[in-house]
Amino acid sequence: MNKQNLHLASDLRTVIARLSKKMRKKSVWADKLSLTERSTIGSINQYGTVLASELALIEKITTQSMSQILNHLLELGLIIKTPSETDKRKVLISLSDTGLDLLYKSRSEKEEWLNKVLSENFSNEERAILSKAIGPLTRLVDFD
Repeated sequence: MNKQNLHLASDLRTVIARLSKKMRKKSVWADKLSLTERSTIGSINQYGTVLASELALIEKITTQSMSQILNHLLELGLIIKTPSETDKRKVLISLSDTGLDLLYKSRSEKEEWLNKVLSENFSNEERAILSKAIGPLTRLVDFD
């Protein structure tokens, strides 16, 4: 590995981690839910109706840990558990209206904050550079 790539990797890791942490704090969930709980809500939104075991695989945690997370989200009224019509042993998980509202509000708050920062602190040229970086950054996220 060349030193230039190693330096870039280190800088990217640091900046992305700091930006991610800062954006999490700009959310209504910041003090209410753990990072895994927030990620679980996002996964439920992405996949629609899903089984707890599938969520555990998606989030890369044990089914026991996912069960605790889902119980907490249920207590907060953020999810709905519905018995499967085809297999009564299975329970389908989906977001409640409250969960969807919280998700959309959180996303909106983050986007409003980013928009304000970009508008007030970045030149047109800097915003263009950031815009061009979206594609390569997305490839980083999608790489396994």
